[in-house]
Amino acid sequence: MSELKPHRSLNVRGLYCPEPVFRTKIEVQSMKVGEILEVLADDPVAEIDIKNWVERTGQELLEFTKKEKELRFLIRKVK
Repeated sequence: MSELKPHRSLNVRGLYCPEPVFRTKIEVQSMKVGEILEVLADDPVAEIDIKNWVERTGQELLEFTKKEKELRFLIRKVK
């Protein structure tokens, strides 16, 4: 587990494409620059979708872990 402490946590487990990335986008938009969002997902497509969204929008993926079906992202809002 990471030493980074997220400012917010978003649980999108049980939701399927495109909901995880859509809800991540909405949550990040409401945050201040520099804040960290933890996203917990279990949709395998979310790994690709969220990573691509982070890169496309210029946010920062601080950490990604995958344990069985559980996906955990730590995203820092940059813009």
